[in-house]
Amino acid sequence: MDFTFLDNTLERWAIATAITLGATLALHWLRRFALHKITALAQRTPSMADDLVVKMLRKTYLVLLLAMAVHLGALALDLTDKEHLVTSRVSITALILQLAIWGDTLLRAWRDYRPVGDGRKASRTIVCFLMRLALWLIAFLMVLDNFGFNITALVASLGIGGIAVALAVQNILGDLFASLSIMLDKPFEIGDFIIVGDVLGSVEHIGLKTTRLRGLGGEQVIFSNGDLLKSRIHNHKRMESRRVTFVLRLAYGASEQQLARVPELIREAIAAQPTVVFERAHFFNFAEWSLNFEVVYHFQSPDYIAHMDTQQAILFEIYRCFEREQLRFAHPLSIVRLADAELLARPPAVHPVPAAVRY
Repeated sequence: MDFTFLDNTLERWAIATAITLGATLALHWLRRFALHKITALAQRTPSMADDLVVKMLRKTYLVLLLAMAVHLGALALDLTDKEHLVTSRVSITALILQLAIWGDTLLRAWRDYRPVGDGRKASRTIVCFLMRLALWLIAFLMVLDNFGFNITALVASLGIGGIAVALAVQNILGDLFASLSIMLDKPFEIGDFIIVGDVLGSVEHIGLKTTRLRGLGGEQVIFSNGDLLKSRIHNHKRMESRRVTFVLRLAYGASEQQLARVPELIREAIAAQPTVVFERAHFFNFAEWSLNFEVVYHFQSPDYIAHMDTQQAILFEIYRCFEREQLRFAHPLSIVRLADAELLARPPAVHPVPAAVRY
């Protein structure tokens, strides 16, 4: 008499076991082969993608491969629909868990794949945490749905609870999402020199709720991320060139030939400096006490100290040229003319009023 278990002979069980083990070994061998090839490729290329694939494949678990192969082995058995449904659900659950593990590994690798000293670690960590939380929550709901549970009520309750929490901490969430916006859009980074309203400083820290600037006076200025993104931000570090405009005021009394020579003298003084592009120099108006020349040039660097050094050198050279050409700089001047003393000593004239208008 043949031995049977669950209405299947020993031979059928042996075939099912062989199929299960064979499928498991095939998946395991395929995983090792892909891992070997991609690891060799990752060592030759600087790309991040192949490194992530290597880390994901290393997080492939043999027990989950075995659980996925159970369904293939069960097809060789004569089982009821309910028993086939159980094996199918076990295999699908194993697949969901393996995909979730791969996704979790990918997110953690993205979180850690950043240069040393990156000031966005806190924001990156919270983004990774939220994404991992959403990933595992979705995987958990998919597993429950796979086993036949009605997850509609659970999803609805989670939505209502999420709305209540969001209303309670809306200010904190506003700053948190502003931090995520700063991290993703990158209007500024650590070390950038920015101007926000009347505050000037270098970005020192970008946190989950606040961003901190080191002011020019040495003080630390703290902005909430939400308020910061609502302001106009001038990022000077990303300035490719600096347009510089200034006015030279010459004293009245210079000859026409001297005034006509001034733009050429300014051009020569500016063009002698490296990383400077001269734009124009014009005699543009007669002021009350000066003859005004407007000068414009472009400094091809965002470095403020280098700009000031170049500006100083230009002004020194202009001063030397004006001294050589005997051109005088103007200074505020007012001329007061006094009337003749004899006229002041005379009494004011009195004119009689005509009789026609007397009353």
